[in-house]
Amino acid sequence: MKIDFINYINKSIYLFVFTGFIYAFAGSYEDFFAAIKRDDANAVQQLLARGFDPNTIDPLGQTGLYVALSEPSLKTAQVLLAAPKTNVNALNAKDESALMIAALKGHLDVAASLIKRDADVNKTGWAPLHYAATGGHLPILSLLLENHAYIDAESPNGSTPLMMAAMYGTPQAVKLLIQAGADLLMKNQQGLTAIDFARRASRTEAVDLLVAAIRSKQATGKW
Repeated sequence: MKIDFINYINKSIYLFVFTGFIYAFAGSYEDFFAAIKRDDANAVQQLLARGFDPNTIDPLGQTGLYVALSEPSLKTAQVLLAAPKTNVNALNAKDESALMIAALKGHLDVAASLIKRDADVNKTGWAPLHYAATGGHLPILSLLLENHAYIDAESPNGSTPLMMAAMYGTPQAVKLLIQAGADLLMKNQQGLTAIDFARRASRTEAVDLLVAAIRSKQATGKW
């Protein structure tokens, strides 16, 4: 009888402690993402110091670092980048990485920090270079290419960064990719080239740049 009572007490204590841990974690979970959204770097730093996992995902399957870059909350992004346990190559439910969103949003310093932490420049599928081209961010395009990003990376449907720049980016991004040696005649799975992308979006300046580049190569026989 005495032993049963002691076991009961021990189980009760364990349950109390475990329940308290769950509630504490739940509170920390909410505090973590709330702090990121208001860019409260100190609050995030304190949570990490208490052992909170920086790779915790929100209900949409996004890590804190991805959320910070999306907001943008760049002070908290830097705190998370500095945390040794942060997985910089974690992907969200859409197969996007932190480097991809940094490339899309034009966060050059963050992109450079991510690369220093071995972020995957040549992720398969949609790659950071696709996103930088879509956003038209020349410094990030240059940064990625300098770090050996494959210029003709193919998305799941075979689209290249040049195609993205032609349809969504800027003429300057198109020009940069042309000068860096992008394949001008490459086709995606729908049989579309970068010129087709530019024409569909009525990007006349991009069309002119691409046509001029193709004619120049045809004239010199450089293919």
